[in-house]
Amino acid sequence: MGYGISRETTPVLVMAGGRGSRLGPLASYRAKPAMPFAGRYRLVDFVLSNLMNSGYRRVYLLTQFMATSLIRHVNHNWRLSGMGEFIEVVPAQMRLGECWYRGTADSVYQNLHLVQRSSAENVAIFGSDHVYAFAVDQFEEAHYDQDADLTIAAFPVPRSEAHRFGVFEVDAQGRVTGFQEKPAEPVPLPGQPDTCLVSMGNYIFRTAVLVDALCSDAEEEASEHDFGKDVVPRLVREGARVFVYDFRNNRIPGTPRVLDPYWRDVGTIDSFFDANMDLLRPQSSLDLYNPQWKIRGAQRHYPPARFSLGGAAVRWSMVGEGSIVACAKIERSLLSHDCLVQAGAVIEGSLIFSGCAVGRDAHLRRVLMDKNCSVSPGVAIGHDPVRDAERFPFISGAGVVVLPKGTHVPRTGPIQFAPDVARLLRGDPTTSAKLLQFEGRALVEAGDRLGDLSVGPRRMRTGSPSHGEERRP
Repeated sequence: MGYGISRETTPVLVMAGGRGSRLGPLASYRAKPAMPFAGRYRLVDFVLSNLMNSGYRRVYLLTQFMATSLIRHVNHNWRLSGMGEFIEVVPAQMRLGECWYRGTADSVYQNLHLVQRSSAENVAIFGSDHVYAFAVDQFEEAHYDQDADLTIAAFPVPRSEAHRFGVFEVDAQGRVTGFQEKPAEPVPLPGQPDTCLVSMGNYIFRTAVLVDALCSDAEEEASEHDFGKDVVPRLVREGARVFVYDFRNNRIPGTPRVLDPYWRDVGTIDSFFDANMDLLRPQSSLDLYNPQWKIRGAQRHYPPARFSLGGAAVRWSMVGEGSIVACAKIERSLLSHDCLVQAGAVIEGSLIFSGCAVGRDAHLRRVLMDKNCSVSPGVAIGHDPVRDAERFPFISGAGVVVLPKGTHVPRTGPIQFAPDVARLLRGDPTTSAKLLQFEGRALVEAGDRLGDLSVGPRRMRTGSPSHGEERRP
């Protein structure tokens, strides 16, 4: 089969059922691929944009955990109209027994009928929770050139970080000679003792090899049914032609060659926060403004962002549509759509999701506000680590204060969580212990019973604005 024809017929299975437990409260009420990013995207938009830009039009999205917002986003914003072209959401269905997906390999095994139906020579399998630009057609071309059974996208990372990934040992031709999933002592690259070559979680299989490997893995009772832990090591041991594709060789049309290819794993609060901040650099390797490689996101009907009262100072920041910034200072921060920042507020090095409101004279530094949060006038967050630790349950290792969805921060007293979010946080083992520590210091219910001006964006925008405040319909 010729290379040019293959990408139009190669099916792609996108694994989008991940929970993202290391993302703490952000992942207690949504699937990791549905995580908002850069003010107007979801994480899943990056893999789907890469596939569409590369010419792939037969995509199955395998969902499982907390999938409602993910499915809604894809259904509303990712419709293909051509004959034989589709992005099809495939929920977990227990087709092969009374169990949900037991691992990444099992998620594909339970949907092998989709692969076999295509009769294609290759099948691509991608994750959906990384931030990157990737010309996938170059990846498949390398797979053909190597006559590989399996080709895995790989990226060099510092050895100190490699324990979080699958780590390769390769020969001079790029053939995999060894593979360890999340090893305690990662094997470095030859001649580079501080660098390891790790898996990006993106695969192109020869279809027959994939089917045989997954069927064999399903019969192994001791298997965890994971590509990194089970399937890939077994293929390497059995002598299959497994190669790496060095992502550093990937070139995105319209991107200057002086910029290195961009890929970030965003599995923790700090890595997720830093990836958003990367976009605010003077020249980011991930260019959201490249007309030859557009990243597609949600299409919303909001007016342009507005900066008013003559004293707004916005530097090295991004502000989403529909947001209003009064006489406030925003520096090296990212605000999503439909936000309101009142006069005198200062926001520095922060990430603000949609629908948030920041009151007059509030000072925020290194804060991550999930959707629909509100901060009362005069509140300071991120300036006194000791005081923050006494008031806020969720603070990252690097000191980023995280406000879960719908949180209200009054000037004094306990912060208030939205009732539905509080229930989910209490039921999530990754967040419940923190909430127990703050019992009595953080309330569950917030809303209309509070007489405060800034219970939420909608409340802040009603009534007659005082001096230096914006009124919005």
